[in-house]
Amino acid sequence: MKLKNFILTILLFSAGLLHAQEVKFTAGVNRNPVSVGDQFEVVFSVNGNGENFIPPLWKGLQVLSGPNVSTSMESINGKTTVSNSISYILMATSEGEAFIPAATITVNGNRLTTNPIKIKVTKGRPLQRNSGQQNGADNSIIEGNTADLAKSLFIKAVVDKSNVYQGEQLTVSFRIYTRIGIEDSRLDKVPDLTGFWNQDIKNPQQQQQVQWHVETYKGLKYNAADLKQTILFPEHSGNITIDPLEMTLLVRQPVQSHDIMDQFFGGAFKEVKYKAKSAPVVIHVKPLPDAGKPDSFAGAVGRFSIEANPDKMALKANEPLNYKVKVTGAGNIKLLKTVNTEFPADFEKYDPTITDDITESVSGVEGSRVYNYLVIPRHEGEFTINPIRFSYFNPSTNKYVTVTSKSFKIKVDKGVAGNNVTALAGADKQDVKVLDKDIRYIKTGNASLNRPGEGFFVSALYYLLLAAGPVFCIAAYNYRNRMIKLNSDVVMVKNKRAGKVAAKHLASAQQQLQANNTAAFYEDVFKGMYGYLSDKLNIPYANLDRENIGSALNARSVGDELINQVLETLDLCEMARYAPVTHISKQEVFNKAKGIINDIENKI
Repeated sequence: MKLKNFILTILLFSAGLLHAQEVKFTAGVNRNPVSVGDQFEVVFSVNGNGENFIPPLWKGLQVLSGPNVSTSMESINGKTTVSNSISYILMATSEGEAFIPAATITVNGNRLTTNPIKIKVTKGRPLQRNSGQQNGADNSIIEGNTADLAKSLFIKAVVDKSNVYQGEQLTVSFRIYTRIGIEDSRLDKVPDLTGFWNQDIKNPQQQQQVQWHVETYKGLKYNAADLKQTILFPEHSGNITIDPLEMTLLVRQPVQSHDIMDQFFGGAFKEVKYKAKSAPVVIHVKPLPDAGKPDSFAGAVGRFSIEANPDKMALKANEPLNYKVKVTGAGNIKLLKTVNTEFPADFEKYDPTITDDITESVSGVEGSRVYNYLVIPRHEGEFTINPIRFSYFNPSTNKYVTVTSKSFKIKVDKGVAGNNVTALAGADKQDVKVLDKDIRYIKTGNASLNRPGEGFFVSALYYLLLAAGPVFCIAAYNYRNRMIKLNSDVVMVKNKRAGKVAAKHLASAQQQLQANNTAAFYEDVFKGMYGYLSDKLNIPYANLDRENIGSALNARSVGDELINQVLETLDLCEMARYAPVTHISKQEVFNKAKGIINDIENKI
């Protein structure tokens, strides 16, 4: 029994490793190249539940929005997959090349990193700069006087409602008002919106430039533009504060001048820095009422309708039936749980696949969510799929509303013999019998019969195998103890497996070589050699550097020529991960790395 448990533990551990290898953490941008002043989006995606996300250090790029977090979940035939993405809206600030370094995240205890991304930035101009304004006579930059500029330039958080119910959607727009020219800007702080589930509104027309319009505020006309628009859903009742959005602005402020030329051309100006931020806004969130709350209520707030349809009304036993449930409306539709479906007890039900068709705008979130259930009737008969009761709270009427779908009569005919499943006539319909396993037919034809004492169970082979059982158990026990003793020496185990681990990375590198994926090729070669040297030389990965590698190889009587080849190859791979290498082909690098590992294996 101990040996069985030991083998089972190894199998489960191996299955866990295979599952962990399926998790991928990637980064991508929606535009490349970009111009100075252009906005673009970078998205970090992981197909699992991650934690401790560390964004890259932005160099040469200005963060306009983010992090914006979104999660999607899909369940197919009982297998649930979760995908998370973290996005940022960035703006290029200078011409040339910009790098988005690697981001890191932890999934199931493993640290994952993305590949760095190179962005080509062409000539352009800052997004907020007014091309129609001329430079002032004095271009020096000074700190702006808050009292002088506060009435001419400010940021305001505009909400469409400040008194809502828990789960009711509202929209906040961080709007800038100005009566003076803005030369440049920098976003200092984006509110984290704690206490709200939030979704940014992404308008394709606003990806290139801010849309300005004239707005009258307190009797004065301003140029106004929305910097950021977000849909909010309060997660709890009480007073929740929307924190300020903060910016540093470079503005052109007029100054008095006695120069007749300045007066003729419109006066003199000073470029001054001014820090602006919106005032905090308090949202009063009321709890959902308990009076009249139906049992079928699961947290939906807004206005919704529901419909359900099977893909067929008649089928045979053990044939699949797709039952589609569609919820349509406006509100917290992305937060809906699985709807309550009631299928006949004879129907085998699987978890639904979920498909969303949802849009976000200043008016809120609206669209539809489709739950597609796969059910299988197990035997013949006529069955009824009961209506679905879906309840939601309508904040406009302050009442709970329950909507229902139609009921459906499903006719199930007897399944074909090939399905190998049937129901016994007159038996309870819950008792499904599997032929050739539960019930054996009477055997026909010539039956072979043996006299007592002539069968296998009294033969010499039977007693030989019976005696061999304890021998095999003792051998397995000794083998297990030997493996435990060998594996207890971690250094020796890592040393032995170093070549195999390196071979896996080189095999992956060969695939990238054939696919002409240069960056991934050098990444795999680099990881393969570094991992091999770490295991073979018993040096922690974090302590690997040129000096430690050279000293360790030299201590193991590895020749200077081979040591130099190792260091040159590592330097080449490190450089090639970020810049193109032309003096040597990728095939030569691959052959060189493979030969180095083989030479070290022969010498150590």
